[in-house]
Amino acid sequence: MGQFLLVDSKKLDGFEGLRQAVHGSHVDVMQLGRGRLRGTLSHVGIGEFSLSIGAFNVGMRTQRVSSDDKLIIGMLLTAQERVAHWAFDMQLNDVLVIPPRLEHDGVFHGASAYAAMRFDLSEVASLFGGEARLSDPDTWRSRGHFRADLETGGIASRRLVRIMSHLRSRTGSLTPSTADFWKRSIVECMAANVMSSLPPDDSGWLPSARRLIRRVEDHLDEAGTRPVHVSEICAALSVSRRTLHRAFQEVFGLGPVSFLRHKRLCTVYSILRRSAPGSTTVAAVAMQQGFYELGRFAQYYLAMFGEHPSQTLGITPLPTDGDSIARA
Repeated sequence: MGQFLLVDSKKLDGFEGLRQAVHGSHVDVMQLGRGRLRGTLSHVGIGEFSLSIGAFNVGMRTQRVSSDDKLIIGMLLTAQERVAHWAFDMQLNDVLVIPPRLEHDGVFHGASAYAAMRFDLSEVASLFGGEARLSDPDTWRSRGHFRADLETGGIASRRLVRIMSHLRSRTGSLTPSTADFWKRSIVECMAANVMSSLPPDDSGWLPSARRLIRRVEDHLDEAGTRPVHVSEICAALSVSRRTLHRAFQEVFGLGPVSFLRHKRLCTVYSILRRSAPGSTTVAAVAMQQGFYELGRFAQYYLAMFGEHPSQTLGITPLPTDGDSIARA
């Protein structure tokens, strides 16, 4: 039984549209800046999990009442002027934690954009698995502010926007495994900026790299052809991202994210090789394996296998100017 994918995107014409700034949570809003508020608001819902991204052009005051029983984790994507939540002055890509049933108070002094994910506290252990400090629900029971790394913080923010853009173009339902992968991909963007603000955790025991890799590969074998996110591996094997990265670097000379991408590319290749033209599309298979940017996917695929995915499927690509997205 799949999980329904809810997609809602609209243009804002007035401040009242921001009362639904976070999907499933009512927010009291008051306009501070002069002029008609314009902007955009998009929601993607996967079961009880949701991601919202909004942008607006004037200053706003936001308040959330304490009746919401879900955890909200937000990120500041852009800001032309000061942004403050409670007593925290936010910088770009910083992460804000709004625990369940806690009142929230925020002030945007000018045009801004934000992202916010909302989900049940019971999902924390799974979605943040492998990172002891993040997978403990108690970590998220108090309001918090995590300062993003100045050099790398924007990478996670841009990736989050790209994921939203991709999912926004889809409708219908997702398989349970695909839904889990996309939720983990969204959470990963937030977690990356949280982890960058925490001191290194060197207390973990590093087992033999090859023994750990064997456990990872056993887990991947059990998963079959479904996409597996690195956070799922950390949770299943009770290892931190840092430990996993060191083991993969020692054995393969590349990190676990690159390794999993290569494995997913190989799965796409095998599916396309045994599929008849017209029975599926490259885009559909790529989506099933967690690739949400067809252009980048096609580049990875060509570099890996020396041919375009459409060629593997048996479709002769039309002569173009080398547009890999069209060929995908």
